[in-house]
Amino acid sequence: MKGSMRRVVFLIDMNAFFITCEMSVNPELKGHPAAVAGDPKNRSGIILAANYDARAFGVKTTMLVHEALSICPGLILVPPTRGLYERKSNEFMQILSRYTPVIQKNSIDEAWLDLTGCENLFGEPVQIAQMIMKEIMEELDLWCSIGISENKFLSKMASEMKKPLGITELWTHDVKTKLWPLGVREMYGIGKQTEKRLNEVGIITIGDLASCNDKLLGDIFGKYGHELKLLANGIDPSPVDPAPKGETRSISRSTTLSRDITDMEEARTVLLSLAEEVGEDARRNDFRGRTVSIVIRFSDFKTITRQKTIVPSYLTKDIYRTGAELLMDNWDCRRPIRLLGIGIANIDEDMPEQISIFDVNSELPDEVKKEEKLEKAMDEIRSRFGSDKLKRAKLLDGSNKSK
Repeated sequence: MKGSMRRVVFLIDMNAFFITCEMSVNPELKGHPAAVAGDPKNRSGIILAANYDARAFGVKTTMLVHEALSICPGLILVPPTRGLYERKSNEFMQILSRYTPVIQKNSIDEAWLDLTGCENLFGEPVQIAQMIMKEIMEELDLWCSIGISENKFLSKMASEMKKPLGITELWTHDVKTKLWPLGVREMYGIGKQTEKRLNEVGIITIGDLASCNDKLLGDIFGKYGHELKLLANGIDPSPVDPAPKGETRSISRSTTLSRDITDMEEARTVLLSLAEEVGEDARRNDFRGRTVSIVIRFSDFKTITRQKTIVPSYLTKDIYRTGAELLMDNWDCRRPIRLLGIGIANIDEDMPEQISIFDVNSELPDEVKKEEKLEKAMDEIRSRFGSDKLKRAKLLDGSNKSK
């Protein structure tokens, strides 16, 4: 019907991306259990990615190499190939661009496509997915799974339901039967801490969340609770955004760690050090951000980005404490971290964001002014005498851990 065209959104998720990239350039690995593993001397001998032949033996990402070899003696180990994964990612994105210009890259091995109206050119959604999957296999020798829906959230959830080489539809009319029975931790964007808080009030499944009392969610999460409930009901109006808007400004810092870390306090110390740099730069440019984001890259090369909104601020303590909560919510001591980053930005109003619990009890204006004066005074001292002359107690306490 005119005026009521159904949105069609795909999420393309490359299967076992790093090791299949290696198999595509080294066909001798095919048909054998194989895995990408870091240099044991520098990366603690950890499995970074295993193919499906190796997974059949129980080999998993982040497993120690000697443990993997004990359960799969014939496992072939290959080191990461510099530049290969980025090149293959660009090539798969070029294939996607044949079908629509509206593509949003979610990570090196994932992307959303808005294919609304493309049925007239390429056929029904499942047919389009089959064509994309076939071209990626034939041209790049890579595997993927594809989620199909009318919004980004549901397409992402669908892409996780059948791997490898799965094509899954998850429309809003499927939400009750396919989505609601799943545990809340399986919901995209929910980490361990959020799961724990939901479980504590009796919210175990996504269906429980979808029917939860608005006031209860508001009391626990503030505005973020409302966003969670909408997603649990399959509602996500956010657009597939090919590129950040020109007016969006951001300041960020990241660091690749000298060694993988699994200690929360050590990670928090690194994050605070980066937040100090972001805050100082933001105050120097009189730039108050209202979105705090963190980047975590694990030892298996998987990278996640998480963000929350705050009352516009350039205070280090606001940047750090919001980033620290995001870190805690996505913490997994079994997955060593090799890179951390934090930043602030002014994201457009219509972009989907998580709301920070710190918005609910924001500081009084006088206290904010006092804090701004204090941090600017600290900036001045560092500028005149060097950044090492004035450090926060937490950084001094954790200085030895980071070395």
